Amino acid sequence: MPLFNQSIRRKIVGIALGLIVLMLITSILSMVMSSQVGVLLDELTNRYIPAYGDLARANIRSLERSVALRRMVMMKMQDSSDEEAYAARLREFEDADRKIEEETSGAQKLINAIIDDTRTPSDNAALARIDTRIDTAVSELRRDMNADHAKLLKQVDAKQMAEARGTLEHIDATRDLFNQRIDAIRADMLKQVFVSTSQVVGHQRQAIIVSGAVTLLAAIVGFAFALLVSSGITRPVRLLLAGTREVEAGRFDKTIAVSTQDEIGELAAAFNRMIEQLRHNERIRETFGRYIDPKVVQGLIDRPEVAIDGQRRVMTIMFCDMSGFTSMSEGMTPRGLVKVMNHYFTVMSGPIRNNRGVIDKYIGDAIMSYWGPPFIEEDEQALLAGLSAVDMAEQVPALQKQLPDLLGIRAMPVPCDLRIGIATGEVLTGSIGSELMMSFTVMGDAVNLASRLELVNKVYGTRILIAQATADAIGSKLELREIDRLAVAGQSAPQAIFEVMGRAGALTDAQEGTRKHYAEGLAAYRARRFEGARAAFNAALESCPGDGPARTMLARIAEFEVSPPAADWDGAWRMDSK
Repeated sequence: MPLFNQSIRRKIVGIALGLIVLMLITSILSMVMSSQVGVLLDELTNRYIPAYGDLARANIRSLERSVALRRMVMMKMQDSSDEEAYAARLREFEDADRKIEEETSGAQKLINAIIDDTRTPSDNAALARIDTRIDTAVSELRRDMNADHAKLLKQVDAKQMAEARGTLEHIDATRDLFNQRIDAIRADMLKQVFVSTSQVVGHQRQAIIVSGAVTLLAAIVGFAFALLVSSGITRPVRLLLAGTREVEAGRFDKTIAVSTQDEIGELAAAFNRMIEQLRHNERIRETFGRYIDPKVVQGLIDRPEVAIDGQRRVMTIMFCDMSGFTSMSEGMTPRGLVKVMNHYFTVMSGPIRNNRGVIDKYIGDAIMSYWGPPFIEEDEQALLAGLSAVDMAEQVPALQKQLPDLLGIRAMPVPCDLRIGIATGEVLTGSIGSELMMSFTVMGDAVNLASRLELVNKVYGTRILIAQATADAIGSKLELREIDRLAVAGQSAPQAIFEVMGRAGALTDAQEGTRKHYAEGLAAYRARRFEGARAAFNAALESCPGDGPARTMLARIAEFEVSPPAADWDGAWRMDSK
């Protein structure tokens, strides 16, 4: 490996090792300080607090001892003394006396354990004084209580009740003095508990601060190392990223300066070679895009097997033709005719491209295009074709104004208009042609039907006619009008054909009236009620004077008056008969 690549690796490994070391230091410090906190917390929990509890219970035991003593005296003062009951009270007295010794002794053991533990910074002098005070208090209590107890029992046995009452008061005073001393010792012990608690909290806070400081140090050091390493890597990588974004946006004119001889430099050089090849491919694609629809070019690049094998798909086909082209072209120079046709094709190709259609070819003044997989989903192809036809029809008024200006004349000798036929059905897609030249196109009955529907517009005086399958797929998303049933040569049964009148909800009241009257006339016509049909078609003409389909149907009814239809007439118009 080149040295630069190795140095990058070493820097990255060094950063990782440094961070690992800092993490280990942080962990060790945290463990040490946590263990110290644990020792302090253990001392607080298992020594200070239990010692304080033992002293508190010593107070309780002294009260229990006093109560047991009074019960003994009461048993002796009764006329009929119950020795067994007296013995039970005596045992309670002795038990309470013994527990005083146990509680104070337990407290002293815990205090001495705190003093002997060198791991904790306790106030050993204060604890030693507490231990001495406990020992003194217990010793004086034991000395005074034992003497008073023996004296009290003798006085009770001798029935010296006045003297016994005085002795009992002295015993209570001794007990109160003991309790006061223990209370004072407990107060001092509680101070030591608070001091120990403060030490625990302080060590915890210190551990948090140290851990945070070491973690912050690790972050700063890691960031500093990362900046050092990235300074030699990120700049060329950013340049590569910027170049990649330019390529993603379709701009292939930006190259990257190669400033190093390492792997990043090799990557930059490879990127520049890729840019050059993409520029070359884009020039080829732009060139072919003028002759073949760019979607087809991209599809053949992405999936060349489709062009070789061919596929059967349901597609929607459109044929668009300029009416009056032959008459218009007779009076034009070749240059003027080319200018007009190029402008016409540019204007009419826009709606097809905008609605995701594929322009298959230009045939004279006609445009053949199609919609369907893999370029769009099957369920939206018919609607997109219909919308394209509406958009193209909306361009006619502007086109009629533009063509004279384009040729430098006041008016066109023959007004131009459109005829559009659309059909949906299964077709064969693939590359068709010879070994020398091929064309990616579509073939099938739907193609033939769309071409014939474009011609049928002449018969009905319409602009846009669509087949039954296309109308079913569009539904109510466009305003449609059933025109007639058409029987085409080569098809077994006639099918309904429809006129696209406009976008959904865009019809005027007059157009709605025309569609309604025309539908009534068409129903009467197919039922052989020709008088009713004539009336309805005339009503349609009143709503929209000059309506081509209504005039066509009235002319057909007039022919039937001269030559009535055959008995098996099905109401369809046969294209091959005209």
